[in-house]
Amino acid sequence: MTTTSYAACPTEIVEAPVGVVWDLLTNISGWGRFFDVRVASVEPPGPAAKGQRMLGESGPRWLHLGVSFEYTLVDVTHYKLEMDGRLPLGMTVHEALDLVPLEGAKCRVNYHCHFGFPGGWRGHLPRILLSRGLRQGPADSLLRLKRAAEEVHRGRKSEEVEC
Repeated sequence: MTTTSYAACPTEIVEAPVGVVWDLLTNISGWGRFFDVRVASVEPPGPAAKGQRMLGESGPRWLHLGVSFEYTLVDVTHYKLEMDGRLPLGMTVHEALDLVPLEGAKCRVNYHCHFGFPGGWRGHLPRILLSRGLRQGPADSLLRLKRAAEEVHRGRKSEEVEC
């Protein structure tokens, strides 16, 4: 039995249009460029769709910690994504992201992570050992997404100037 036992909900203002951030998030095969994951496969390939699944690894390269994520909601009109993930040690995570366009080619990214752990000591021990990562991991992931989106946006702006 898994019980939700920790939630993290960081938010960031990104200096890039909402479309740039959306493109990064909905290209699950490219997540390894900015998230702490090595993507092994995406089924079916292509842009994000409900039911699309990514298998990969996280952590140090020598450890091969298997992870999987599946999109459960892809709302293009409202820039909302939800996915369920399976993590090492029997942990689960439900992630919900929503993007809000702002003036001046900016957007706000709201990131909600709800971690679940197995019952008993098998869940209690990882929660204690990983408590710092549970607090910092989602915020770090969001900062990596922010940096990647801002780099893409700066690259597009410099291409426009060169033309």
